[in-house]
Amino acid sequence: MGNESKIATDEVSRAFTDLRVCVVIPTYNNAATIATVISDTLQYTNHIIVVNDGSTDDTANIVEGFEAITVVSYLPNQGKGMALRTGFKKAVELGYEHAITIDSDGQHFAKDLPLFIEKLKTEGPALVMGARNMDTADNVPGKSSFGNQFSNFWYKVETGIELPDTQTGYRLYPLSPISKMKFFTRKYEFEIEVIVRLAWAGVKVSSIPITVYYPPKEERISHFRPFKDFTRISIVNTVLVTICFFYIWPRDFIRKFYKNKNWKRELRQILLKPGETDIKKANAIAFGGFMGIIPIWGFQLLVGVFLAHLFKLNKALFVLAAHISFAPMIPVIVFLSYKMGKPFMGSRAVDISLNKQLTLSKIGQNLEQYIYGSLLLAIIVAVVFWLLTFILLKVYRSAKNS
Repeated sequence: MGNESKIATDEVSRAFTDLRVCVVIPTYNNAATIATVISDTLQYTNHIIVVNDGSTDDTANIVEGFEAITVVSYLPNQGKGMALRTGFKKAVELGYEHAITIDSDGQHFAKDLPLFIEKLKTEGPALVMGARNMDTADNVPGKSSFGNQFSNFWYKVETGIELPDTQTGYRLYPLSPISKMKFFTRKYEFEIEVIVRLAWAGVKVSSIPITVYYPPKEERISHFRPFKDFTRISIVNTVLVTICFFYIWPRDFIRKFYKNKNWKRELRQILLKPGETDIKKANAIAFGGFMGIIPIWGFQLLVGVFLAHLFKLNKALFVLAAHISFAPMIPVIVFLSYKMGKPFMGSRAVDISLNKQLTLSKIGQNLEQYIYGSLLLAIIVAVVFWLLTFILLKVYRSAKNS
């Protein structure tokens, strides 16, 4: 059994060389675990790039003790996303075509490396995500489980691809498409940006099951800041959904229907969903109008699409109606919101005109008035949208039947 294991390990090692694959290990203040992670990985390959992301503990001395690997170090700490970007850049410079990323906190097991190699050999270049056994693993933090479900949902919205684990750090990346991209994130949210943009670029995306280890809470070291990093991830998802609406979805829509003779029928099915009641369609349009008005600028689509999915509303109709707040309409919406909020403020009300006084400084004088008015306007718009949609659908069906 020992010889068979050695032969298998040697085959994996040769595959790393033949397929031009390296392992990128980003690390920040993981002196307690980094040596074990590197040693375990060396059992399969010495094509290893460790990115020391400004560690202030003994990490630098530990990694420099491994002569067979490549080490990139810099100060100060810049975040995991920047460490990964640095590792990918170095890998391309060294001639690698693929990079497997593995966390340095001991959460991942080097014994799963052959799974990625086998996937690459059998299916060719792709983004391969290591799906953690979070349902059966011990000591899984509640925030990790929730965050993963949240991330999985938005990844499907942004790409149409369903994955079991979008927050895993154990991944196989194709380096050629990455080397051609300019990224705008530097911390944990980079791991969302890169997999979304690879999917947009047409890169095949798949997953493989891996094992994961979570130490007990008192032993756990995490650099993830729940509030700050979750906020950054939410903002990135908002940006990505916005890009989807204005570019990716129209692009894919045009590509899909360019050579399709039945495009009119398919468009009608997407928007009107035969079999869906008029009331449900009216609800989707009304909810879109409501979310397009309420004062959570920047998060309207992010929150709205999630709720539309939760309430099982027609998301195409929702997104269409939510864009009542497209750029030319924003001044009108703000103006009407202030007017409608005026009765709630009494003597503190601020009067504002559409042409001369609609400035940020003027708006900021009484944000409370704007919030009251925008909520009232959102309700009115929702009611109007619902009634118009319901009436038009009834008229359409009557005309069609006659």
